[in-house]
Amino acid sequence: MIGVDFGTDSVRAVLVDAANGLGLACSVFEYPRWKKGLYCDAALQQFRQHPLDYIEGLESVIIDCVARVGTTAAAQVRAISIDTTGSSPVTVDRSGTPLALLPGFEHNPNAMFLLWKDHTSVQEAARINNVAAAFDVNYLQYVGGIYSSEWFWAKLMHVLKKDVQVKNLAYSFVEHCDWIPFLLCGGNDVRDMKRSVCAAGHKALWAQEFGGLPPQEFLTALDPVLSGWKTRLFYQVYPADQPAGRLSIKWADLLGLPVGIPVGVGAFDAHMGAAGGQIEPYYLSKVMGTSTCDILVAPEKDIKNILVSGICGQVPGSVIPGMIGMEAGQSAFGDVFAWVSKLIGFSIAELATLAAALPLKMEDVLATDWLNGRRTPDANQLLTAGLLNLNLSTGPGELFKAMVEATCFGAKAIVERFRSEGIAIKGLIGMGGVARKSPYIMQAMADVTGMPIRIHSSEQTCAMGAAMFAATVAGIYPKVEDAMAAMGQGFDLEYVPDRDRTAHYLLRYEKYKRLGGYIQQETAAENNIRVFEDIAFE
Repeated sequence: MIGVDFGTDSVRAVLVDAANGLGLACSVFEYPRWKKGLYCDAALQQFRQHPLDYIEGLESVIIDCVARVGTTAAAQVRAISIDTTGSSPVTVDRSGTPLALLPGFEHNPNAMFLLWKDHTSVQEAARINNVAAAFDVNYLQYVGGIYSSEWFWAKLMHVLKKDVQVKNLAYSFVEHCDWIPFLLCGGNDVRDMKRSVCAAGHKALWAQEFGGLPPQEFLTALDPVLSGWKTRLFYQVYPADQPAGRLSIKWADLLGLPVGIPVGVGAFDAHMGAAGGQIEPYYLSKVMGTSTCDILVAPEKDIKNILVSGICGQVPGSVIPGMIGMEAGQSAFGDVFAWVSKLIGFSIAELATLAAALPLKMEDVLATDWLNGRRTPDANQLLTAGLLNLNLSTGPGELFKAMVEATCFGAKAIVERFRSEGIAIKGLIGMGGVARKSPYIMQAMADVTGMPIRIHSSEQTCAMGAAMFAATVAGIYPKVEDAMAAMGQGFDLEYVPDRDRTAHYLLRYEKYKRLGGYIQQETAAENNIRVFEDIAFE
C-alpha cells in the first residue's frame, strides 16, 4: 500500500506491507516554491501554495519509494490513498485544472491553493457569521456555530471579490484532498470529481440534514458573487474507505505502478492521522505539527442531539465510517516554538533545556498562544498573542516556557469545551513531530491538562493512516478499523501528569483565561465586531 501525506512544508509517502503495517520505504519532499516564501506575505496572513509544488512532490516521493523497493515489489502495490492539509482549496476551470497551471496565471497567488493558515478572508468569515444568524435554519450548527476564515466559503468569496480575472475564469472550487485523487485518476471534468465527506462536512457546510450544501438563497445572501455557484460544486460526498477512481495509464507509467489500481477518496491529514495513530472513541487524537488538529470519534448513537459549540465541526464518517468525527485544534503550535527559536537564535532543543530547569512560579511570564489567531474553541482569527509579567530579567528560557505553557493552556481549553458540551474525554493521543521530539513540551501537556498522553510509535502517522485507508479501498480489509488493528504500530511513550504541577497549572490556567478575555475584548473593540459567548474565556 502507498499512503501519501501532504503537509504544510512538505509531502511524504510511505510504502507499507498491508499485512502488518511494516514500512518498506519512506520519502519526503520539501516544497521548493514554498520554502522560498513565494506567493506568501505573513504580514497580510497570506499563505498560498503553487500546484506545481504538489505535483513535483507527488512524483518525487512515490518514484523514490518505488526505487527503494524495486520493480517487483512495486508491481504488488494494490492501492494509493492521500491526505492533505485543509481547508486548502483552489479555483479550477471546468476540466478541474487549477488556474495557476494555465497561461497568464502562473504567478497569481489568487489562482493558487489557499493554505489552511491563510487568513486573508477574515472579513468574509465575519460576513458569513452575521448573515447566518438571520436565517431560520442554522447552517453553522454542525461546524460549531462560528465560521472561520480558514475554511472553504470564506476563501472562495475572498478570491472571487479580490480578483476579477480569477472570477471570470473559475468554474469551480476544490479542496486539495479532492484534487490529488482526481489528478491521479486522469480526471478531465471537475463534475466527475469525488468530493470527500471530511472536507465537505467540516469546511463547506455540507450536511445530510440540509440535503447537501446550503441552498443557493443562503449563498447569494452571503455575497452576490456566489450567485449560481451551488450548481458548480457538488451534491454527493464520499468517505475515505471508498475509491475515487483508478490510477491512470499516464500516472502509472510515470510512477512505476500498476495501471488501474484503486485510488482512495482523500481526506484531511489529521483525520487520516487519527486512524494511523489508532484512535479510540473518546480519546482526543492530537496531530501536533505547525498547528494542531484534534480529532475525536464517537458512535453516532451516543451523540444523538449533542451539538458541540465552537469546534471545527462534527461530521458522520469524516474519520471512521459509522462514527461521528469531531475536529478542533490550534492555529499555531509548532509555529509558536519555531517563532521563538528564530526570534532568539536558539534551537528549540536548547530552549527546552533552559525552560525545564526553571522553577514553577505564579508570577512567571504568562502568554496566550494566538500568534496565528484562534481556531478553537470559538474561531477568531483576529486575535493575537500577548505576554504578561515581562521584566529586565526575562531570558530565553522564561519566554519559551511561557509559550509552551500557553499552547498547553490552549489545548486544555479545547478539552474543557468538549466536556462542558457533554462529550467525555478519556485521555490524549499524541502524534507528529513535536509529540515525538520534545519530551519537555509533552510533559507540560500532560501536567496542564491533567491527563496522560500516549505517543504513537509511528513517525508518519498521517501517511500511515492513508495507507490503512488504501488497504481498505483495495478490499484487503472490510473496514478501516480492521486495517488499524492489523497495521498499527502501537505506542512507545506515555507522559503521566504530576499532581503538584497540575495543581499549579490549574491556577495559572485561570490567569490565562483572564488574559485571553482581555485580549478578546480589546480586539472586538478595535474591530467593532460582535463578541461571541465564550465558555473557555468568560
